[in-house]
Amino acid sequence: MSETDLNHRAATVVAPELKEAFARDGAVCLRGLLDADEVALLRSGIDANIAQPSPRAKVASRPDDPGFFIEDFCCWPENDAYRLFIFGSPLAAAAGLLMGSRQVRLYHDHMLTKEPGTRQRTPWHQDQPYYNIEGRQNVSFWIPVDPVRRHSTLEFVAGSHLGPWLMPRTFMDHQAKWFPEGSLQDLPDIEAARDRFPIIGWAVEPGDVIAFHMLSLHASGGVDGDTRRRVFSVRMLGDDVTHAPRRWVTSPPFPGLAERLPAGAPMDDPLFPVLWQAG
Repeated sequence: MSETDLNHRAATVVAPELKEAFARDGAVCLRGLLDADEVALLRSGIDANIAQPSPRAKVASRPDDPGFFIEDFCCWPENDAYRLFIFGSPLAAAAGLLMGSRQVRLYHDHMLTKEPGTRQRTPWHQDQPYYNIEGRQNVSFWIPVDPVRRHSTLEFVAGSHLGPWLMPRTFMDHQAKWFPEGSLQDLPDIEAARDRFPIIGWAVEPGDVIAFHMLSLHASGGVDGDTRRRVFSVRMLGDDVTHAPRRWVTSPPFPGLAERLPAGAPMDDPLFPVLWQAG
């Protein structure tokens, strides 16, 4: 499909009211952004990734979980389907519209698959504190290739992307491995008082895409015994994002980047190719 066609499809889905909602709430659902061929291509990439995980893959469920939760990161250079999908879908054009950016760079990809019966929740967290970037113009896409029920989908606290940054912790044992303990405010116990928070989320079908800001507080549930949840996430960067080297290993890590790219520099590196530019 031509770049013009991709731009038109993105502009049709990312209507002005969705751009306003993204700025206000930090998360929106882009219904039907992807066509059946794009979903099939992505599904093939996820299945190939699961069959042969990279050295960066992590099992994110406990040994006694009746299901299985696997994640993998930064696989697009080796995974042909991922690469074709990222560079040949309307995602980057949609990112430019949502961020109000004239240029869109790829940050990284992230596969998240929960097999039937997985009880493991993804706890409430923000993504950006785990990363090596600063800037407001960013967007993550959460892309299912299976139907996802409302209780298993990604949920958000609307408006939380406006700040503050909250302490990132390990998901399994809640340790502060990134910012020093006490240097950032801790997350509130959202699950203990859900009615006090403006929680939003959507049941989704293949072709739908959830877009969210990297500071949006989000979480997701487990999956039912008859349900598989294969999801691909793509993170994209806009004009104002710069490199923020950390003294600790970020998630994901980018070995050698700090030697090539100084603090405060734009993310101009082969690891982060330009996907889209405004005409």
